[in-house]
Amino acid sequence: MKAKFSFIVLTVTSLLMLASCATSTKLASFGKMYEEDPLVFIIMPPINNSTNVDAKDYFYTTMNVPVAEAGYYVLPPYLALETLQKESAYDSENFLTADLSKFNKLFGADVAVFTVIKKWEKSMIGSSVTVEIEYIFRSTKTNETVYHRDATIVVDTRSQTKVGGFGLLGAIANLATDAISTAATDYVSVARRCNSSALSDMPAGKYSEKHTLDKAEGAMGEVIRISATK
Repeated sequence: MKAKFSFIVLTVTSLLMLASCATSTKLASFGKMYEEDPLVFIIMPPINNSTNVDAKDYFYTTMNVPVAEAGYYVLPPYLALETLQKESAYDSENFLTADLSKFNKLFGADVAVFTVIKKWEKSMIGSSVTVEIEYIFRSTKTNETVYHRDATIVVDTRSQTKVGGFGLLGAIANLATDAISTAATDYVSVARRCNSSALSDMPAGKYSEKHTLDKAEGAMGEVIRISATK
C-alpha cells in the first residue's frame, strides 16, 4: 500500500512539474525522435563526473525504467553489459561522438542512451540530494543526437515521521530525523526518481497506445531544474 501511495505521489508530482516547466510541445522538443521513430534502446554505462563513486551504478540500474514505461523496448542493462565489456565498449566516453553502427549490428538497438552525471550533492540540513545529469540520446543509424537534456533534480529525502509540538525541541528533533533519513536514504531510489522525473515527457513509443498521438502535449525544455519527492 505504501509503495502504491509513493508511486501515486511521484506520478502526480511529475505531472505538476511538467505543467509548470512546459515550454513547448513534444513535437517541437522531440522532433528528431518522432522522425527516427525508434523501437529498441540500449542504455550505455553512465559517465560519472560527480564525487559519488557509486552514482554510476545507481543510474545504470534505473535508467531503463522511464524509457520502458514510455513504450520502448529497452535491452536488459546487465545482459547488455556483458557484451559491452567483451567488445571493449564499457567506457561510454569513447562513444559519445563516435560511430554507433556496431550497436545496431550487435544489439539491434535504434538509439543509444548516454548519461553524464555532473553533480551529486547531499544536504543533511536541507534534507535533500541534488543531482545534475545530462541525457544524450543518439541514433545508431545516423549517429545524430535525437534528443538532449541537462536536468538538475532536487530530491526530497525528509523523513515522513515528524514530532508534533514541543516548540524548538520538536523542531530540532525533526531536523535530526531528517538528517538521519538523508544519510540512510536508498540512493537507487533517488536515481530512479531523478530519471523518472527528468524524462516524464518522453514521446510515447510503439508499445504505447499513445504512439504518435501525443505530439501536441506539453514538454519541458532542454535545460531544466525540477523537484522530486518521495
